[in-house]
Amino acid sequence: MPLSEHEQRLLEQIERALVDDDPKFASTVRSGDRRLRARRKLHLGIALVVVGLAVLVGGGAVAQLWIVGILGFLIMFGGAALGVLNYKSATGAPEAGAAPAAGRSAGRKGKVRRQPLKTRLEERFRRRYDQ
Repeated sequence: MPLSEHEQRLLEQIERALVDDDPKFASTVRSGDRRLRARRKLHLGIALVVVGLAVLVGGGAVAQLWIVGILGFLIMFGGAALGVLNYKSATGAPEAGAAPAAGRSAGRKGKVRRQPLKTRLEERFRRRYDQ
């Protein structure tokens, strides 16, 4: 449902007041979806990995200039780091600790959370020793 003219004017006044009071916050809010910025960084990281690989192969292997090969590796490493750091926020993937502690396994349709390997091995050893 669209806003009426009065509501639009009020909204514009609120926006102007916000920009006047705190321009840094206003620009942050106005920037839109944070995932869009993270996706751009992810795509830039992928592009840097490809460019770094080309520099590594072209300069390091073909031209046999080890300094260019090192530069290519550093470009690849920087691109991979940029991609990894922005992957979760770009895709909207939940973080490891984002699920609530209570009922964590309830939404898994019958899957039970497994015990750590060390605990399972100790239990097996105790069962064999007791027999």
